[in-house]
Amino acid sequence: MAKGKSTETTSERVAGAQRPRRRAKGSSRLARKAPDKTQATQYGSSTARFRIGVYALIERDGRYLLARRSDIGWWNLPGGGLEYNETLAEGLAREVQEEVHLNVAVEQLVGVYEKPQKREFVLAFRCRQLDAAEPSLSSETTEVGWFAPDALPERTLPKHAQRVRDAALQHAEALIRAQTTTPQEDQHLT
Repeated sequence: MAKGKSTETTSERVAGAQRPRRRAKGSSRLARKAPDKTQATQYGSSTARFRIGVYALIERDGRYLLARRSDIGWWNLPGGGLEYNETLAEGLAREVQEEVHLNVAVEQLVGVYEKPQKREFVLAFRCRQLDAAEPSLSSETTEVGWFAPDALPERTLPKHAQRVRDAALQHAEALIRAQTTTPQEDQHLT
């Protein structure tokens, strides 16, 4: 390159074609501009967003608390999605309070469940009830009950049944599982 020029041309391969790119003199050869929409779609996006779900495994005498959802009629663990500016423990305590009116504290991570088709990660925690209150209904639940892992209600969401069975294993470390079925498959709608 001739002396005195302020820029130099480099090339980078994009979708099988050479595309010239200009770089200011003195800038790092490692510097890269943000990917355009085509690159983000083709190669994954650095701005990917995932939902984080948190669910409580509350055990009493070998049985786990489940709630029947008012929107779909299936049984699941108390819990839901984190809101902005919430810690895992705060979000889980809020969800359990909203759904079954119990106060809980997080004790141990039982499992991390990947749900790529929904761009979601779910964390299931063993929780301790903080008082002697009994679970009660809310606008989100029509029934609550305590169930043994081998005697869950027929209409328990399969992903939640797996989380209960994982808790019953009493592993010292958390399990990591991919849960790749769709909600429609889980509810036998397809």
